[in-house]
Amino acid sequence: MSIPARGVGRPRVSSRETIAEAACELFLESGYEGTSIAGIAQRAGVSRSSFFNYFSSKSDVLWSGLDERIDRAVAALAEPGAGESPAAIAAVLAAILEGLEPDPLALAFGNVQAMGLADELQRESALRQGRLAAALSAAARDAGVERIRADVLGAAYAVAVLSSLRVWAEGGAGHGSPLAQLQHALPRITNLHWG
Repeated sequence: MSIPARGVGRPRVSSRETIAEAACELFLESGYEGTSIAGIAQRAGVSRSSFFNYFSSKSDVLWSGLDERIDRAVAALAEPGAGESPAAIAAVLAAILEGLEPDPLALAFGNVQAMGLADELQRESALRQGRLAAALSAAARDAGVERIRADVLGAAYAVAVLSSLRVWAEGGAGHGSPLAQLQHALPRITNLHWG
């Protein structure tokens, strides 16, 4: 009885994780700008169309996991009464980072220079912060907070979420969790002042 020969290289399994892993390898080797979708698909052992079954762009490889969590947070913040309690807001924000495993975005934050991602991360972080800040501000206004204070609070809480993820990733996955970073940051928002 002969054993079938096993192929060399990456298994031909088309999965989100395999594609993301291939993309991160290439971002480290060639930089973000030097990596093409065709190159990612080739490294992953899948077709370009398979890549697009999972991701809409190179950027989506990095951000899709966090975007799904932000989508859920935005929906929760749109619920009636969502902004009535600081504890409820903290729970919505905690759900964004709770149980977040090291993923392509965490790897990118931890290897920003090696991957050539400084501009990408700054631009795309700002978009997510803006989206989350708008949802937080709307929830605060619905709870009776005046507009400027609601906008400032929304922006501060949104920055705390993205900053917690970045600080955790830059410190290495073995140093706490993004949720612990957020829990450390949230109480400081109530004491914001200049000077």
